Amino acid sequence: MRYELLIGLRYTRARRRNHFISFISLTSMAGIALGVAALIVVLSVMNGFRKEVRARILAFASHVELRAVSGRLAGWRAAADAARRHPRVAAAAPFVHAQGLLSTGQAVRGALVRGVLPEDEERVADIGGHMRAGRLAALAAGEFGIVLGADLARGLGVLPGDRVVLIAPQGQVTPAGLVPRLKQFTVVGLFEAGFHEYDAALALVHLADAQRLYQMGDAVSGVRLKLDDLFAARAVAGELRAALGPEVYAADWTRSHANYFRAVEIEKRMMAIILALIVAVAAFNIVSTLVMLVTDKQADIAILRTLGAAPRSIVAIFMIQGALIGVVGTAVGVAGGVALAWNVDVVVPAIESLLGFKFLAKDVYYISDLPSEVQASDVAWIAALALGLAFVATLYPSARAARVDPAEALRYE
Repeated sequence: MRYELLIGLRYTRARRRNHFISFISLTSMAGIALGVAALIVVLSVMNGFRKEVRARILAFASHVELRAVSGRLAGWRAAADAARRHPRVAAAAPFVHAQGLLSTGQAVRGALVRGVLPEDEERVADIGGHMRAGRLAALAAGEFGIVLGADLARGLGVLPGDRVVLIAPQGQVTPAGLVPRLKQFTVVGLFEAGFHEYDAALALVHLADAQRLYQMGDAVSGVRLKLDDLFAARAVAGELRAALGPEVYAADWTRSHANYFRAVEIEKRMMAIILALIVAVAAFNIVSTLVMLVTDKQADIAILRTLGAAPRSIVAIFMIQGALIGVVGTAVGVAGGVALAWNVDVVVPAIESLLGFKFLAKDVYYISDLPSEVQASDVAWIAALALGLAFVATLYPSARAARVDPAEALRYE
């Protein structure tokens, strides 16, 4: 073992007079460990929230949508067949997308009406897994059934079996003037996606009923596609745009819901910056630790210099001690943070039970449990940040130790 490493390791242990210095070293390790663990846990929870929001959005949204520039896709069967031939496309389903007004009694609510083929829609979205009453298959052509979001149904005050009137903005001209088109629908099911945009505004009807009400003939608004890899949506959308020509454009889920994911990503970055300051403060405590140690060990440094130790060896001794503090603190923080992030679903309910209240109440938040997803890339850059800051913190005290004058240090010894 090189003597620089031996002395550096020895200085990390308390000896007689330097108990206080050793205590500060331990607090620096603990600070780095706490900061690293907190950063890993918070970013893992943010990753979990992003994954949960994405799953809830994609339960009703498609990976890719094919739409006509004119707003009506007449040759949708040919477009769907062409899309199915793409190796990444797992399923395709036509849809009609329009706005409407739902009315029952004194209650009136605006709604986004989506006409679907139930058997095809189940292949591109997980609507069946979010049904709270009834089944999507209950939608049949010509029977004018409707499936409502839970919040929309609650606002209208209806349950399965009740009737609602759907008013389309497209009117028909009569001798009395322009009269809006309206049709009475029977509620055959309710769904709850846990996403306000869908639960409070989306209404599903059969494709044929929507085409008839909105006077679309055999045309549709577009075709929804499900891919075998949702993260390939942007590339597949670009390939389909080139293959289907200028009259059809493809929009992927990363663009249609960009605001939600951008907001989560910005929040994650800001939380990372804020919590990284904890690591920075703990790392720079190493500076005060090493400065006090250099002052305490001036006589030792002078003796080493008189025995022939080069200035770079003195630098190495104190850099080893500071690096050891950073390595141990980072290792403990990574281990503790990853363990806690993996067990958030156990730790948080235990804390809630102990304190007697729930952090995310079901009647307030759509996500009532803290999700967590540990990503190796996050753990890697957090560990690298902590080690880098610990290394930088050793530079000034080490350089100061190398400049100690042996004669001046031993004058009063």
